[in-house]
Amino acid sequence: MRVIERLFLRDYLGFERVELEFAPSLVVFTGPSGAGKSLLLEAILALFGHRSVQAKVSQIDLVGDFGLESFGFLQEEVTSIRAIKREKVRYFLNSQTISKRTLKELFAPHLHYLFQKDHTFFSSANLLQLVESCIEIPEYWQVRERYDKLYARIQELQERLEQVRALASRHEELREFLEFEIAKIEAIDPKEGEYEELLNLKRDLSRKERLLEAIQRAQGIFEYEGAVGEALELMGHGGELFNQAMEELRELFAREEERLQELESVDIAKLLERLEALSSLKRRYGSIEGALQAKEEKRQELARLQGIRSEERAIERELSQVHKELRQLADQLHRYRLEGAQKLQERVNGYLAPLHLPSVTITCHFKALEKMGGDRIEVQLAGVPMERISSGEYNRLRLAFMAASGRGSGILILDEIDANISGEESMAVAKILKSLAQRYQILAISHQAQLASQADQHFLVRRVGTASIVQELRGQERIEEIARIVSGPEITREAREFAKKLLKESS
Repeated sequence: MRVIERLFLRDYLGFERVELEFAPSLVVFTGPSGAGKSLLLEAILALFGHRSVQAKVSQIDLVGDFGLESFGFLQEEVTSIRAIKREKVRYFLNSQTISKRTLKELFAPHLHYLFQKDHTFFSSANLLQLVESCIEIPEYWQVRERYDKLYARIQELQERLEQVRALASRHEELREFLEFEIAKIEAIDPKEGEYEELLNLKRDLSRKERLLEAIQRAQGIFEYEGAVGEALELMGHGGELFNQAMEELRELFAREEERLQELESVDIAKLLERLEALSSLKRRYGSIEGALQAKEEKRQELARLQGIRSEERAIERELSQVHKELRQLADQLHRYRLEGAQKLQERVNGYLAPLHLPSVTITCHFKALEKMGGDRIEVQLAGVPMERISSGEYNRLRLAFMAASGRGSGILILDEIDANISGEESMAVAKILKSLAQRYQILAISHQAQLASQADQHFLVRRVGTASIVQELRGQERIEEIARIVSGPEITREAREFAKKLLKESS
């Protein structure tokens, strides 16, 4: 179970310091109007990113698995959220900094704050999940899984079809462009390594005359070859190494002279023209190899363009087949959901009489195919749509749905959920909340004795001078507070007796 274990606040509006430890079930705050009950819940909501932080230092410690790993945080035995307000507010999750947006997103599945009239609760999507919670047939979930996969496939196919159609609409223009680009590369017909070879050739041509003159001057060394050999012989050294070196030098000079003579046949103008053509490819594609790769890619794209209409027709055929199967699966889901809606309706209506509410009607209409199927779920209270019922009716009906579904868990925050209802209705609300507290940790503000008496933990918020304080009530203190709620500041004996009766009945 995921719960808030501890709340700490310092320098928070009228509160100098607050340090509370919470029970994991039904926790109720009572006290005179204006004492600061709602401020405490606002401080908790602020630490989850739903309100602005006002306390200089605030912290909550939580117990349970909140799926922190999926957001890159380590899951620890106790999860701490801390906010420090100076010039700006900084948030920390287990000592790591975190943004308000990420904080809100991370804990959204685990924190439920019921506004006085939260219209999202009775949205078709949320109602559909409640209906599904009443379906106990394993085959339903097999059909649902298949539907989800096919719906995802349809999304992929539709996206691909849009791309193909956009491509097809520009088919002729693209074809001409690709053919033109391929022709430009083929007209030059580059070869790998050709550019470097031509650069070397150009460099040789630019220094040919100087190189020939240098070789001719260097050949003067051969005039002294005999003298060097004679000197070596007189010195007693063999001349084999020297003779071999001189022979190699003659061959080297001869080969180079021959190569330079062959350059006479090179057409310099054509060479420079070829280099410029290859340079243009290098500038456009980064290298000759890049130009050759681009040519191949464009050929492949051109071949694909030529088959684009066939691809479009193939996607359309698959879409038609998948859509047909998807509709069949949606029909199956609809039949199961009709049964689930009937079960949910029966369960909810079982809670409504004590809440002094008329029966509800839950209808399941087949509409257009969407992510969760083709159904739209609607609820009416005695024929009246949800948007037209009163806030009190809305809140009681919402609790009945939460209890009837048997699903959901986490932290549930309620601000005066039992406002503007009779004592009998308030007791019915209190008992439903007591039941929900088996799955949720509930933090609730109440001005009714019935809910206060059902609490597993009872806090009194009151003002002492200009400061607000919070204290946990037990025993006689709790009797006195419930009696105050019943009779006002002047507590009567009858009020005390009624408070004792309520507490006895709740134990």
